[in-house]
Amino acid sequence: MNYQIIIPAHNEEAFIGLTLQSLLEQTVLPKNVMVINDNSTDNSKTIIDSFCFEYPGLFSSVFVKSDAKHLPGSKVINAFNFGLNFINQDYDIIVKADADLIFPPNYFETIIKHFQSDDQIGMVGGFAYIEKNGDWILENLTDKDHIRGAFKAYRKATFEQIGGLKPAMGWDTVDELLCKFYNWKVVTDESLKVKHLKPTGANYNKTARYKQGEAFYSLGYGFFITAIASLKLAMRKGKLLLFIDYIKGFWKAKSAKKPLLVTREQAQFIRNYRWKKMKEKLM
Repeated sequence: MNYQIIIPAHNEEAFIGLTLQSLLEQTVLPKNVMVINDNSTDNSKTIIDSFCFEYPGLFSSVFVKSDAKHLPGSKVINAFNFGLNFINQDYDIIVKADADLIFPPNYFETIIKHFQSDDQIGMVGGFAYIEKNGDWILENLTDKDHIRGAFKAYRKATFEQIGGLKPAMGWDTVDELLCKFYNWKVVTDESLKVKHLKPTGANYNKTARYKQGEAFYSLGYGFFITAIASLKLAMRKGKLLLFIDYIKGFWKAKSAKKPLLVTREQAQFIRNYRWKKMKEKLM
């Protein structure tokens, strides 16, 4: 199975070289790594171009001048979707990756083995680790059955059936929920430890916090599931006051009657699935 990687990058001069080097050292190399240089104003272009020049068959890059604010979801996925226009469509696995990661050398060899083991596996990923006091610890922001948005690998048929990635916050949850809606399996592998060099949300402001509540609304959660999810996320981040921001974001989106990222049928499935998961944990 061949895989292609698209990496949206905006001002990542401190990390992008480490990310590309870790991809170069994979035991099974990708067919292509497409870096979407999203209007970087630092030294990112020079670093990206050096890899493209030295390994022209492996690395390529496109510059896009985006004026969008750096908010979670929309900017990065718009850049990713732009990159889809430039890759070879003859792939088995498509990967969305961030530009601040170090992958272990066997990462994608293992990912491929998972896909080969079961035709119904639609998504596979490892776990993110961040550095704290000299140690690399699990970035424990989500349940262990969730693949972090920083590194998502999709079977081509799955990617096409879920309609690709949605340019909105919540995209990396709706993709998995739609996988389940269409009866695809989502697999996480705890042996695959990815170093996340920049903690999630490090550059986001209060507007982005409201976006989290808006994302819960756009997934069709409804108020009670949103309240539970908001409290859980705020506690995991160790900032309980975020709960208020999330709820405000939910009500702002609901009052504005913003469109959902899913159909009514899918939203009902998602609510039922979330209630089922919560009951399982309580039991």
